[in-house]
Amino acid sequence: MTNIDVRVHRLPHGADLELPSYATAGAAGMDLLAAVAKPVIIPPLGRVLIPTGLSIALPPGFELQIRPRSGLALKYGITLPNTPGTIDEDYRGEIQVIVMNASEERFIVTRGMRIAQAVLAPVVRAVWVEVESLDETARGAGGFGSTGR
Repeated sequence: MTNIDVRVHRLPHGADLELPSYATAGAAGMDLLAAVAKPVIIPPLGRVLIPTGLSIALPPGFELQIRPRSGLALKYGITLPNTPGTIDEDYRGEIQVIVMNASEERFIVTRGMRIAQAVLAPVVRAVWVEVESLDETARGAGGFGSTGR
């Protein structure tokens, strides 16, 4: 496993919260905490923008992917509608998370709650090469359930 330095700046409203951390030695994602001043109620099927109190400077060639926490999704129907969200290497604003309540019950986000996970990932850039035709495959142009599974 390789460690990569990520510069982080705690904003005033997140000064007392812990930095993102890995829960176990084998974890791929770090928990992000809610830097809310007071509890935030997310109504059924509602969505809110939750601040983390952090801004970062990623090294060149990396992104930070923001993903739902599986426990919140299973137990409470809490997810992220644009998952995975991407923090680009040149973004310097606050990391904020769009949190959606897909359940039929209201959900309350409290200060310091683990609301999402962040995964540091390398970025590979595509170079489009226009061609006259593509090679044939067994699947061909079939999509959306065309494999029968």
